[in-house]
Amino acid sequence: MSGPLNNVKVIEFAGIGPGPFCGMLLADMGAEVLRIDRSPKGGSKHIIEGRGKKSVVLNLKDPLHLDICLDLVSKADILQEGMRPGKMESLGLGPEDCFKVNKKLVYGRMTGWGQHGSLSQAAGHDINYISLTGALDAIGRKGEKPVPPLNLIGDFGGGALYLAMGMLAALHEANSSGEGQVVDCAMTDGAASLMSMFYGFTSSKIWQNARGSNLLDTGAHFYDVYETKDKKYVSIGSIEPQFYALLLEKANIQDPDFDDQMNREKWPLLKDKIEDIFQTKTRDEWCNLMEGTDVCFSPVLSINEAPKHQHNIDRETFVEIDGVVQPNVAPRFSRTESKINGPSAINGEHNETALMEWGISEEKVKSIF
Repeated sequence: MSGPLNNVKVIEFAGIGPGPFCGMLLADMGAEVLRIDRSPKGGSKHIIEGRGKKSVVLNLKDPLHLDICLDLVSKADILQEGMRPGKMESLGLGPEDCFKVNKKLVYGRMTGWGQHGSLSQAAGHDINYISLTGALDAIGRKGEKPVPPLNLIGDFGGGALYLAMGMLAALHEANSSGEGQVVDCAMTDGAASLMSMFYGFTSSKIWQNARGSNLLDTGAHFYDVYETKDKKYVSIGSIEPQFYALLLEKANIQDPDFDDQMNREKWPLLKDKIEDIFQTKTRDEWCNLMEGTDVCFSPVLSINEAPKHQHNIDRETFVEIDGVVQPNVAPRFSRTESKINGPSAINGEHNETALMEWGISEEKVKSIF
């Protein structure tokens, strides 16, 4: 393994979405991630968030399997799980159980609502978590209903990234104090945190509580997506005056109405006008005029197109592994280079080898497989 997390050992209890994605980030940065699966069925090279890990299948209701699991916990630096509050305790794998065998363990808990609170036992998904935090209500066009932004804000932004950051912070602290702790990562907390700037804007009266009426939510004519002549799209983010002036120059806009950039009352009119302007050229023609300049311009690329863009090729932003095109590791490190350590494992693929690599005796391993 390579990367800044080389020699960090992580146990990941199998889940969906943000939990596996968090584990993928750790694996990409060099951590040794062992996934505990409950069923021998599952796993595929197409599950990108499973890449770089090893898998063993354990029946946690079987005392022999539970004993082996606790042996693994005793050797781990980080444990991450995404079950409902109380479930791990019922299995004999709650924080107190694990701290008895490993007092330095960082115990990461990923849930939608958190470990306590009136909704903590309720089911939910990303769309529910971002609904409760003000994020979903703010996303959408004027006069239209809110638009779910995939499951990027709750699951992956507010969940996986905050859990990864929290567990690594706790690991840093444990290395000096000698004591582990629980990291309670609620996607509602993370999604709310991601909205910090907009709560500040609201408090200072910069932000109107109406979708599609503000600087960054498609209210402004100079910060939006526009259809082109060939039915494709481009994005414009010409906020700063010098960037806005360049937009007008490159688009050959000489209409004096456009001179009053920050007059909110004119935004709807200017939006109608600039929509017509972008309809006069194809996406590629606009790229030839604006891409790479300070207009703050980009073509809106599909998932199939993005890996073929020259900038993404230059940075190797995407790679292909076993025929699966996928995002490369992020972020980049200058000395301890991260890398993808293989495709997602099939459930139970490393039942014997991984356990013995983690120091479980061959006798114990043979007793359950």
